[in-house]
Amino acid sequence: MLTAFARAFKTPDLRKKLLFTLGIMVLFRLGAHVPVPGVDYRNVQMCMDQTKSGQGLFGLVNMFSGGALLQITIFALGIMPYITASIILQLLTVVIPRLEALKKEGQSGQAKITQYTRYLTVALAVLQGTGLVATARSGALFGGCTVGNQIVPNQSIFTTVVMVVTMTAGTCLIMWLGELITDRGIGNGMSILMFTSIAAGFPTALWAIKLQGTLMGGWLEFSLVILCGLAMVALVVFVEQAQRRIPVQYAKRMIGRRSYGGTSTYIPLKVNQAGVIPVIFASSLLYIPALLVQFTGSKADWAEWIQRNLVKGDHPIYMVTYFLLIVFFAFFYVAISFNPEEVADNMKKYGGFIPGIRAGRPTAEYLSYVLNRITWPGSLYLGLIALVPTVALVTLNANQNFPFGGTSILIIVGVGLETVKQIESQLQQRNYEGFLR
Repeated sequence: MLTAFARAFKTPDLRKKLLFTLGIMVLFRLGAHVPVPGVDYRNVQMCMDQTKSGQGLFGLVNMFSGGALLQITIFALGIMPYITASIILQLLTVVIPRLEALKKEGQSGQAKITQYTRYLTVALAVLQGTGLVATARSGALFGGCTVGNQIVPNQSIFTTVVMVVTMTAGTCLIMWLGELITDRGIGNGMSILMFTSIAAGFPTALWAIKLQGTLMGGWLEFSLVILCGLAMVALVVFVEQAQRRIPVQYAKRMIGRRSYGGTSTYIPLKVNQAGVIPVIFASSLLYIPALLVQFTGSKADWAEWIQRNLVKGDHPIYMVTYFLLIVFFAFFYVAISFNPEEVADNMKKYGGFIPGIRAGRPTAEYLSYVLNRITWPGSLYLGLIALVPTVALVTLNANQNFPFGGTSILIIVGVGLETVKQIESQLQQRNYEGFLR
């Protein structure tokens, strides 16, 4: 492993790409600590020391921003608007024929969809920035903080516009940095920045668990969390790499005097075909009732029921609802992202068939059957992984940003594996052994 790292840095072009990627990551982390104009930074720090209520409600966005959301910096919105825009465009591709036609056009169509994603990202950034400024001005961002309503001392329209424009520009800059990594660096730029944001919170979260521990000065709890994290990483790597390979045989075709085809390949169907999207969908959906209660300030029976059952992550109703939503969205996302009929038609068009299965509709039914079978263990795995922070919250008295579990561990391991594979492929092009043996 160390030899492979040394060879990666000895290769001039690969070293340049790695250093460029690391430089962008450092710049991204610096921007996460620059306050937005108009914010009283001292009061923000005082509120973060006094209360942790913001972490439960805004924990998902705060995690994706690397802690910049609750500090109200220029990168407060993080990569979340771009992720939301990408998911929305992907869902609309199935519904809107124009987008579906663009997707089938290849690289030119994909470039057009990417342009639409950028426009939607800017619109969502303006919307989310306005909501964040309004929440900070009202004092609801840090509920229970004595100076919560003094985070934005000057509440004029000009100050509000400047704050929203600054955070929107920060989101556009993040989007540009991600595209720079994709073009000139290693790996997918947006995924690398997401990886950086989540990994930045690991040391603080781990040390907080040690400080809150009571056994052997907190070192016993700290060690248990580290062991749990290693086990989680091993499980995630095992499942993320698992796939069902469906064999495909292509018949020989004579074109002129040349013979084409006659090769054997396979269709790789991953056990976790949906990735981390179901966890993000389920988390976002469960935040909506809490946000509704917070902004309305209602004291009705339904509001109290939501506060009692759907706000605290350790409540059984919350845990069961969260688990069922993840399973549902796993099947939903797989259904819209993988079309068995389209795959079967393409196979039939190019003379491909699955041994023992007739081409056409029987092939589509077989692919759908296999996909449903392997999605069940994948969805259950996602639900169990996502509940690990809640279990840790109850057993270890950890905070709600427990590092090894849920969305964070899935993204960290997934992005790490893809990046290592890209480095390995470039090393093997130069007759070097890669990382994975």
